[in-house]
Amino acid sequence: MNFNVKEAIEILERTPHTLESFLVGISNDWLQCNEGEGTWNASEVIEHLIEGEKNNWIPRLKFILQEGESKPFPVFDRFSHLTNSKVRTIEEALRDFKALRSENIKKLTSLLDSEQKLEVTGYHPAFGLVKIRELVSTWVVHDLTHISQIVRVMANRYNNDVGPWIKYLGILNRNR
Repeated sequence: MNFNVKEAIEILERTPHTLESFLVGISNDWLQCNEGEGTWNASEVIEHLIEGEKNNWIPRLKFILQEGESKPFPVFDRFSHLTNSKVRTIEEALRDFKALRSENIKKLTSLLDSEQKLEVTGYHPAFGLVKIRELVSTWVVHDLTHISQIVRVMANRYNNDVGPWIKYLGILNRNR
């Protein structure tokens, strides 16, 4: 096993800063591009990450610690950010994300005050029994997945513009 709480927090702490460095100050065309119908642009990914901070990771962690396996924790609506009518700048969204993440990391460290808690199990509505260690690991990989997604979507914007160099650009060749 590679999981280590300290190392997990290293990634969780860096995600808001990474996204802020990459997205703040770039043109709106970069922020709004996507890969077609039913896909998300960078701004939508940030809103999804915010929803996760509010309604997924820490709420589920608390639920597992309180309820254990006695009942499934609430379903997380992965698409709820798409029905949010709030229009805001990327700077505002990232500021909210950064603040929520900072608070959630504080909660994470206080809730996981012992290594034994990592092995506590809860009941996921679709997967069945899951461990807190798996939940936190998933949180980290979820961040990395969405960072990768944003970069891939933005690269794809120039898919038809790179000409013959496309064969050397792995990010544009994932489906070829």
